[in-house]
Amino acid sequence: MLAYQHAFHAGNHADVFKHTLLCLLLRHLNLKDTPYRVVDSHAGAGLYSLHSAQAAKTGEFEHGIGRLWLRDDLPAPVADYLQQVRALNPDGALRLYPGSPWLARRLMRDGDQLRLFELHPGECAALRASIGAAGGVAISHADGFAAAKSQWPPPSRRSLLLVDPSYEGSGDYGRVVDMLRDGLRRFAQGMAMVWYPVVAKPGAAQMVQALRRVAPQSWLHARLSVQPPDAQGFGLIGSGVFVINPPHTLHATLRTLLPWLLAALRQHDGAAQLLEQHAV
Repeated sequence: MLAYQHAFHAGNHADVFKHTLLCLLLRHLNLKDTPYRVVDSHAGAGLYSLHSAQAAKTGEFEHGIGRLWLRDDLPAPVADYLQQVRALNPDGALRLYPGSPWLARRLMRDGDQLRLFELHPGECAALRASIGAAGGVAISHADGFAAAKSQWPPPSRRSLLLVDPSYEGSGDYGRVVDMLRDGLRRFAQGMAMVWYPVVAKPGAAQMVQALRRVAPQSWLHARLSVQPPDAQGFGLIGSGVFVINPPHTLHATLRTLLPWLLAALRQHDGAAQLLEQHAV
């Protein structure tokens, strides 16, 4: 939806979860010398000020990255993620927060590729400013649902597709499934990470069930619910990720990591986690 702007939500508990996992997947891809391609279908602005009017209005980052910022007892994957955020804030004051494109650009190597799609014109302009011109990076003002399909399979046969639309439109859940179904028909070995919000509105559960059927081989599903619904029964309760063709080590890593994140980010006694997988 063109009305959505992530600046209101940057650095919240869902970003902490999503970006910790993104760093884990990128580190896994870096273990082999063969180049890879990262495709971000809904890239956003790439970089966010936590002192902006939008961030100040919601204060969501205070219960996300803000809870971790001064801790020195972080598990290795969270410490790695925090190291990337701290690179943006070298004086130790938390002012800037990176989006997925910025993290991918920082962790990818020479020879790897980054393909970014963003439909919102203002967000796309901000993305170009935050990422800049760099070798291997291409930024397109386009609907990622339609445009990202051209990026699979890459010549190297190694890739990560990140899909995290706003889900403000009721059709987004179905479009995610259609996008993955089409992409996996052409590149069954492709790794994809789908992020989704845990909210009162229906849609996410059906999407996850459909993605289980779409995944041709292996999948992993993880979810954190940390925040109670608001007085009207809405609000961002938590978030989940569905990873198609995940690294074989990811389940064991998350088995330890999810309880730590749950304890660090929980905002009420009913906070909960879920971890499940299908492996071949």
